[in-house]
Amino acid sequence: MSSKAALPPVVKSLGAVSFFNDLASEMVYPLIPALVTRTLGAGAVALGVLDGLAEAAASLAKLGAGWMADRPGRRRPMVLLGYAIATVTRPVMALASAAWQVVALRATDRLGKGLRTPPRDAVIADATPLAIRGRAFGFHRAMDHAGAVVGPLLASAMLAVGVGVPGVFLWSVVPGVVVVVVAWWALRGEGEKGKREALGSSPEPELPAPGAKASLLLALVVGFAFARMPETLFLLRLQDLALPVALAPVVWAALHVVRSLGSYPGGWLTDRLGSGRAMVLGWLIYAGVVLGLGAAGNAVVGVSWFLAFGLVGPATESAERALVAQVGGLRRRGRAFGIYHASVGVAALPGGLLFGALYARAGARTAFAVSAGLSLALCAALFAAWARVQRRP
Repeated sequence: MSSKAALPPVVKSLGAVSFFNDLASEMVYPLIPALVTRTLGAGAVALGVLDGLAEAAASLAKLGAGWMADRPGRRRPMVLLGYAIATVTRPVMALASAAWQVVALRATDRLGKGLRTPPRDAVIADATPLAIRGRAFGFHRAMDHAGAVVGPLLASAMLAVGVGVPGVFLWSVVPGVVVVVVAWWALRGEGEKGKREALGSSPEPELPAPGAKASLLLALVVGFAFARMPETLFLLRLQDLALPVALAPVVWAALHVVRSLGSYPGGWLTDRLGSGRAMVLGWLIYAGVVLGLGAAGNAVVGVSWFLAFGLVGPATESAERALVAQVGGLRRRGRAFGIYHASVGVAALPGGLLFGALYARAGARTAFAVSAGLSLALCAALFAAWARVQRRP
């Protein structure tokens, strides 16, 4: 099939689902610290527990959901249930009377994310021919990041007109309901129809099964998740460079604008270069960005490098998902996505602790330089591994 072919309808519909879901999620996420600390009187420890439990719940759910998603008949109910959980839990946070209730609800929200992500990605992969799979994931990520731009801006506008923090949480149910309805409509057999069309249009070559050469590729992807600096440290670096606190949300929204605009071209690049080469390019961009941000001498230069960081996701996210889809093949695609999402989430935790400690003890330049060095080493390893896979007998 031509690389200029149109994206399947189910891919476009799931892109709309992700737009509205991220809009709802990003309406409330920046306000959770205020809810927990100011309204409910808890402290930083509660916030740390909240994020830790939330990500642990999501990672475990992704692993189990991936195995279940290898039975295509289960994908639709899993995706719908995952989005429904998020739609219900976000507004209920406004009714919490204690910090532990917010922690539990946030963990439940992320449990829903873990439940829906592997089957959703498997549906996109099955519905899309190999020649345009990078574009399909790029479109999906573009819509996701676009929602992350609109959500905080909408919440800010609501706060400006006096809605209040609890009110924003309650209003998040509106885009949440849209998410569930559109997802229900999009998955009325369209994913399986797209799968049959993709299989009938062109045979799909599979990479070696996990446990052979492809396992090294996936291990390197997980390694990059470990080597990446947490985005909170990027924001802390901008704070150290005297960026006004009031501008931080604006800069954060601008980062998602870059990601949204770059995601579809990044998917196209994946289709042209192949997953491995596209990821090498993204990792090289990342190494250059963190070196630049670490050496930045003022907030203007720092923000410039921070926005350049927005190009890393477009170069890597679609490529990683396209690689996982090909590694898993048709029979193991669900579990491949489950293992991928869970492993990346787990690897980011010790990496974040390492770079947080380096930042605190040795300074920003050292922490960013170590991250860049690890990324460059992974680039060399990935380039060699991809060349070996392409020469497979």
